[in-house]
Amino acid sequence: LESGYLQHVFNVFERLGYVNGSPFSDWEVLWSHDYPFVSLSKHVSDLKPYQKVNHFPGSGYITNKASLASTNMPFIPKAFKMPEEKKKFLEYVNNHQDTMWVKKGNHHRGIEIKSVQELDLTQKGTFIQEYVAKPYLIDGKKFDIGIYTILTSINPLRLYIVNGEVLVRFCAKKYHPFDPKTKEQYVVGDNYTPMWQVPSLKEIFTEMEFSFKNTLHYQISNKTSENRANQMWSDIEEAILTVYKDKESKLIESAAKYKTTRNFFEMVRFDFVLDEDLNVYLMEANMSPNLSSNHFKENKRLYEHVIYNMLGLVGIGRSVTSHYHRSADDVQEMLVSRKDISVFPEFCIKHCLQSCLQLECKICSHCLTTSLESTLKTAYLEHMNKGSCKRLFPPIMVGDKVFQSLKKTNKLMQIWFIGKCRHNPSFCI
Repeated sequence: LESGYLQHVFNVFERLGYVNGSPFSDWEVLWSHDYPFVSLSKHVSDLKPYQKVNHFPGSGYITNKASLASTNMPFIPKAFKMPEEKKKFLEYVNNHQDTMWVKKGNHHRGIEIKSVQELDLTQKGTFIQEYVAKPYLIDGKKFDIGIYTILTSINPLRLYIVNGEVLVRFCAKKYHPFDPKTKEQYVVGDNYTPMWQVPSLKEIFTEMEFSFKNTLHYQISNKTSENRANQMWSDIEEAILTVYKDKESKLIESAAKYKTTRNFFEMVRFDFVLDEDLNVYLMEANMSPNLSSNHFKENKRLYEHVIYNMLGLVGIGRSVTSHYHRSADDVQEMLVSRKDISVFPEFCIKHCLQSCLQLECKICSHCLTTSLESTLKTAYLEHMNKGSCKRLFPPIMVGDKVFQSLKKTNKLMQIWFIGKCRHNPSFCI
């Protein structure tokens, strides 16, 4: 704490009326930089309904670098775990002689492009990953894009991004003339170049006061087209969603020991790079991403914007005092009641009065279970409090084939959002 890496977290909590406590106080929010389900297991094993923890059990399936890199997805550069996949790697190399490679570990240290002959293929806990050649450059520099992603529920799955901002970091040195030994040309390190020091972006970002995201969007759309820039953001969102859908079962399995997962939420930063054709590549997903402006004071606004919108989304940044949140039913009814979550009145009256067996009937008021009612009320409040966040899942429209592939809980969530969309267009986005 002395280093100040949580200062902006404390700032936002203080402005929302919270005070710093201890694990033994009657706390409301446990904010842990590290994974809390081991070191703080006794404090998260029997949570009260009003207590929130800023991680989900099993989130390592997404944030573990080796696990993510070895997931077979088109937007993740090809990777091989060492030493288990040494043979597969060497076979692949024979057919891809011109590919450059980097060796990585879970701590993301010591990344450097090396020839196959220079790579250590015996070191446990490492992986070899294809390097994304021909990156998209701005003013001659490579950069990455950090997307703040918020998971609020795993069963059913509800996933958001902070849509109002992103983190854009440029390499410290220009990419050309390229030298694999000069890591500052292709690795975004602690001494990265901030956006306001990039000549062609400085005026837009500083003088015109565009956000990180809007500045980058303006530059790319100006160099290519508005449609291509929009497609890039869409590809990024699809990549994030694909990762969570792939790991969904693992997350549910990891959380099975807990009575409920409604106490958990988690923000992860997904880092992407672009190639010269604006194809997106996911590099890593950071658990507890850096939220400190110690290195660049100008990032204070970004971090506090992200934290504030995240806390609002999950119901921590609220206008009703915590005393009332813990008790009175009439206060809960004021925030959200059954009348707020009711959908499809015609269908419910026509098909569900006599029986609740049909899937669609499950969300009718008289068929609601206590658990589903709580889920829908939470989803309603998330929507009302999402601020600059955007919901990635459930989407408002999916094809029948995709719908049929969803878990039952996700189908019900999807149907409910469609019902809300019909009566309130704000639920359609």
